[in-house]
Amino acid sequence: MFIQENRTKLKLKSGQPAYGVLSTSDDPQLAELFGLAGFDYYMLDAEHGLLDSVQVINVIRACESVNMTPLVRIGSKDPKIVLQYMDAGMMGVMMPGLESVDEVKMLIDAVKYAPLGKRGMGITRASGYVAVGQDAVDYINFTNEQTMVIPQFEDPALIDRFEEMISLPGVDTVVIGPRDLSLNMGFPDGPNHPEVQEMIDRVVAICKKSNVSAGITAGTRADSAKQVARGATMILAIAQFVITAGSKEFLPGSSDSPLAIG
Repeated sequence: MFIQENRTKLKLKSGQPAYGVLSTSDDPQLAELFGLAGFDYYMLDAEHGLLDSVQVINVIRACESVNMTPLVRIGSKDPKIVLQYMDAGMMGVMMPGLESVDEVKMLIDAVKYAPLGKRGMGITRASGYVAVGQDAVDYINFTNEQTMVIPQFEDPALIDRFEEMISLPGVDTVVIGPRDLSLNMGFPDGPNHPEVQEMIDRVVAICKKSNVSAGITAGTRADSAKQVARGATMILAIAQFVITAGSKEFLPGSSDSPLAIG
């Protein structure tokens, strides 16, 4: 099988922060460089990025070569699309827009094999193109242990039922999207309003109560430390911001612009 031990999930389960990159690029060399730099995971953004499951296989291979967890954000609530990414070798799926217990269960079912879910079995790359007999049993058990289900929280209207949504067995992490959350709360200029920050704290507290790790985007090292201090452990940097920040630090005369988005 090609599925490896999930470095990110292991760190989160032990209470350690895991740091990753959210990227719209399907360039495997870029993913490899981020892995060599020390990031724990590389999350392809197939919600905003022009990506499909065919394009991502070489990115997954690059992640595997540097022991970095390959993850994907999918905007469509379609189990068949989830299946394609998982069969390619993705180790987990983040999905925005889930609005009910049933929709969270749909994501769990799409990511996990029975008895935890309803993912279909195929002779695919994830299983090493062989999934029969005891090899299939070992592959299914290992994959169910290593893969991740990651609902995203961006809608304040969900707050009263969110604990019920994420308490289902199989949910690993909730990632808060502060930019869309602030937009949905009526603050198009960003999340640095007390009302938005209070909502983020409420979600982190719900995650802690539900024994689910909380994640959030961060724009700088200082912002990342702030998010870890408030209880978030899955920290996402935006690939474009990391590259821009590094470029500005290197180039003489570049102005320093705030990149924090958490």
